[in-house]
Amino acid sequence: MSGSTPEARVVRARIVTVSTRASAGVYDDTAGPAVEAVLAGAGITVLGTTVVPDGREGVSRAIIDACRDADVVITNGGTGMHPKDTTPEATRDVIDREVPGLAEAIRATSLAITPMAMLSRGIAGIRDRTLVVNVPGSPKGARESVEVVIGVLGHAVDQLAAGDH
Repeated sequence: MSGSTPEARVVRARIVTVSTRASAGVYDDTAGPAVEAVLAGAGITVLGTTVVPDGREGVSRAIIDACRDADVVITNGGTGMHPKDTTPEATRDVIDREVPGLAEAIRATSLAITPMAMLSRGIAGIRDRTLVVNVPGSPKGARESVEVVIGVLGHAVDQLAAGDH
Protein backbone atom coordinates (compact mmCIF):
# COMPACT_ATOMS: atom_id res chain seq x y z
CA MET A 1 0.00 0.00 0.00
CA SER A 2 1.28 3.42 -0.87
CA GLY A 3 -0.52 5.16 1.99
CA SER A 4 -2.04 7.69 -0.37
CA THR A 5 -5.71 8.55 -0.29
CA PRO A 6 -7.91 8.91 -3.34
CA GLU A 7 -8.16 12.42 -4.68
CA ALA A 8 -11.28 14.17 -3.40
CA ARG A 9 -14.01 14.46 -5.99
CA VAL A 10 -15.11 17.98 -6.88
CA VAL A 11 -18.88 18.19 -6.42
CA ARG A 12 -20.60 20.38 -9.01
CA ALA A 13 -24.02 21.86 -8.30
CA ARG A 14 -26.65 23.86 -10.10
CA ILE A 15 -29.50 25.78 -8.52
CA VAL A 16 -32.98 26.14 -9.98
CA THR A 17 -35.06 28.91 -8.42
CA VAL A 18 -38.77 28.47 -9.06
CA SER A 19 -40.54 31.82 -8.81
CA THR A 20 -42.87 33.45 -11.29
CA ARG A 21 -42.23 36.91 -9.85
CA ALA A 22 -38.44 36.60 -9.66
CA SER A 23 -38.31 35.22 -13.21
CA ALA A 24 -40.34 38.23 -14.38
CA GLY A 25 -38.02 40.67 -12.60
CA VAL A 26 -40.66 41.81 -10.11
CA TYR A 27 -38.09 41.17 -7.39
CA ASP A 28 -34.61 39.70 -7.08
CA ASP A 29 -34.02 36.03 -6.44
CA THR A 30 -32.76 35.87 -2.86
CA ALA A 31 -33.20 32.15 -2.18
CA GLY A 32 -30.82 31.08 -4.96
CA PRO A 33 -27.94 33.13 -3.52
CA ALA A 34 -28.72 31.76 -0.03
CA VAL A 35 -28.42 28.19 -1.37
CA GLU A 36 -25.25 29.10 -3.27
CA ALA A 37 -23.63 30.49 -0.12
CA VAL A 38 -24.21 27.23 1.79
CA LEU A 39 -22.96 25.07 -1.08
CA ALA A 40 -19.89 27.22 -1.74
CA GLY A 41 -19.15 27.36 1.98
CA ALA A 42 -18.98 23.55 1.96
CA GLY A 43 -16.53 23.55 -0.95
CA ILE A 44 -19.09 22.62 -3.60
CA THR A 45 -18.57 24.23 -7.01
CA VAL A 46 -21.72 26.10 -8.01
CA LEU A 47 -22.01 26.16 -11.80
CA GLY A 48 -24.89 28.63 -11.85
CA THR A 49 -28.47 29.47 -10.99
CA THR A 50 -31.46 29.40 -13.31
CA VAL A 51 -34.64 31.26 -12.40
CA VAL A 52 -37.85 29.88 -13.90
CA PRO A 53 -41.55 30.64 -13.38
CA ASP A 54 -43.84 28.23 -11.57
CA GLY A 55 -45.19 25.57 -13.89
CA ARG A 56 -44.62 21.86 -14.12
CA GLU A 57 -43.24 21.66 -17.68
CA GLY A 58 -40.84 24.58 -17.33
CA VAL A 59 -39.51 23.35 -14.01
CA SER A 60 -39.03 19.84 -15.43
CA ARG A 61 -37.07 21.26 -18.37
CA ALA A 62 -34.91 23.36 -16.05
CA ILE A 63 -34.10 20.33 -13.90
CA ILE A 64 -33.21 18.26 -16.98
CA ASP A 65 -30.95 21.04 -18.26
CA ALA A 66 -29.27 21.46 -14.86
CA CYS A 67 -28.60 17.72 -14.60
CA ARG A 68 -26.53 17.71 -17.80
CA ASP A 69 -23.36 18.83 -16.05
CA ALA A 70 -24.14 18.87 -12.33
CA ASP A 71 -23.76 16.21 -9.66
CA VAL A 72 -26.37 17.91 -7.48
CA VAL A 73 -29.33 20.09 -8.42
CA ILE A 74 -31.03 22.07 -5.68
CA THR A 75 -34.42 23.52 -6.57
CA ASN A 76 -35.92 26.19 -4.34
CA GLY A 77 -39.53 27.28 -4.44
CA GLY A 78 -42.78 25.70 -5.53
CA THR A 79 -42.92 23.13 -2.74
CA GLY A 80 -45.90 24.48 -0.82
CA MET A 81 -49.63 24.00 -1.22
CA HIS A 82 -50.45 26.91 -3.54
CA PRO A 83 -52.16 25.67 -6.72
CA LYS A 84 -49.11 26.78 -8.76
CA ASP A 85 -46.63 24.96 -6.49
CA THR A 86 -45.75 21.96 -8.67
CA THR A 87 -42.01 21.58 -8.17
CA PRO A 88 -42.36 18.13 -6.51
CA GLU A 89 -44.52 16.91 -9.40
CA ALA A 90 -42.10 18.35 -11.96
CA THR A 91 -39.25 16.63 -10.14
CA ARG A 92 -41.06 13.28 -10.10
CA ASP A 93 -41.60 13.65 -13.85
CA VAL A 94 -37.84 13.62 -14.50
CA ILE A 95 -36.22 11.49 -11.78
CA ASP A 96 -35.59 7.75 -11.98
CA ARG A 97 -35.71 7.00 -8.24
CA GLU A 98 -36.68 8.87 -5.08
CA VAL A 99 -34.39 9.37 -2.08
CA PRO A 100 -37.03 9.96 0.60
CA GLY A 101 -34.62 10.18 3.53
CA LEU A 102 -33.31 13.56 2.39
CA ALA A 103 -36.75 15.19 2.24
CA GLU A 104 -37.72 13.48 5.51
CA ALA A 105 -34.60 14.84 7.24
CA ILE A 106 -35.27 18.35 5.94
CA ARG A 107 -38.88 18.28 7.16
CA ALA A 108 -37.96 16.75 10.54
CA THR A 109 -35.25 19.32 11.21
CA SER A 110 -37.40 22.19 9.95
CA LEU A 111 -40.29 21.09 12.15
CA ALA A 112 -38.18 21.96 15.19
CA ILE A 113 -38.03 25.52 13.82
CA THR A 114 -41.57 26.02 12.51
CA PRO A 115 -44.78 23.99 12.39
CA MET A 116 -45.18 25.19 8.78
CA ALA A 117 -42.58 22.57 7.80
CA MET A 118 -45.44 20.06 7.82
CA LEU A 119 -46.82 21.79 4.73
CA SER A 120 -43.67 21.35 2.64
CA ARG A 121 -44.06 18.83 -0.17
CA GLY A 122 -40.45 18.82 -1.34
CA ILE A 123 -38.89 15.57 -2.50
CA ALA A 124 -35.43 14.33 -3.48
CA GLY A 125 -34.42 11.87 -6.14
CA ILE A 126 -31.94 10.70 -8.72
CA ARG A 127 -31.88 11.50 -12.42
CA ASP A 128 -29.24 9.28 -14.03
CA ARG A 129 -26.20 10.17 -11.88
CA THR A 130 -27.45 13.50 -10.52
CA LEU A 131 -29.09 14.06 -7.15
CA VAL A 132 -32.05 16.47 -7.21
CA VAL A 133 -33.27 18.02 -3.94
CA ASN A 134 -36.28 20.34 -3.52
CA VAL A 135 -36.09 23.00 -0.79
CA PRO A 136 -38.44 25.86 0.15
CA GLY A 137 -38.40 29.18 -1.68
CA SER A 138 -37.73 31.49 1.25
CA PRO A 139 -34.04 32.35 1.71
CA LYS A 140 -34.14 31.24 5.37
CA GLY A 141 -35.95 27.98 4.64
CA ALA A 142 -33.76 27.23 1.63
CA ARG A 143 -30.54 27.88 3.57
CA GLU A 144 -31.65 25.83 6.58
CA SER A 145 -32.78 22.95 4.37
CA VAL A 146 -29.50 22.76 2.44
CA GLU A 147 -27.61 22.88 5.74
CA VAL A 148 -29.51 19.72 6.79
CA VAL A 149 -28.28 17.68 3.81
CA ILE A 150 -24.92 19.30 3.05
CA GLY A 151 -22.97 16.74 5.07
CA VAL A 152 -24.13 13.78 2.96
CA LEU A 153 -23.95 15.31 -0.52
CA GLY A 154 -20.33 14.27 -1.16
CA HIS A 155 -21.04 10.66 -0.20
CA ALA A 156 -24.23 10.65 -2.27
CA VAL A 157 -22.35 11.92 -5.32
CA ASP A 158 -19.66 9.30 -4.79
CA GLN A 159 -22.33 6.59 -4.61
CA LEU A 160 -23.96 7.85 -7.81
CA ALA A 161 -20.58 7.63 -9.51
CA ALA A 162 -20.49 3.95 -8.43
CA GLY A 163 -18.08 4.57 -5.57
CA ASP A 164 -17.60 2.15 -2.71
CA HIS A 165 -20.16 2.00 0.13
